[in-house]
Amino acid sequence: MQDKNLKPNQNQNLILENRRNLSISGITDVDSFDEKAICLYTHLGELTIQGKELHIDSMSVETGDMTITGDIWSIIYGDKERKSPVSFLGRLFR
Repeated sequence: MQDKNLKPNQNQNLILENRRNLSISGITDVDSFDEKAICLYTHLGELTIQGKELHIDSMSVETGDMTITGDIWSIIYGDKERKSPVSFLGRLFR
């Protein structure tokens, strides 16, 4: 059953291969990234990837696709309502 709030081209897929290669679709924005965590936003809300030696291999702004390599420990969905970064003032009052 498909979510009625999503348009047909706003699907999100995660493909994890051997805990080393992750392909994600449906990305709308990247909040932050380093070797230990990548925080981003998708059509379905916040998404955080945690691990070791994480590296963004490719990202397409047009299609919203991203490929990540590294030792992936966790994939965490956050707030479903937050689909874009919070402003500085928004973080202060959170």
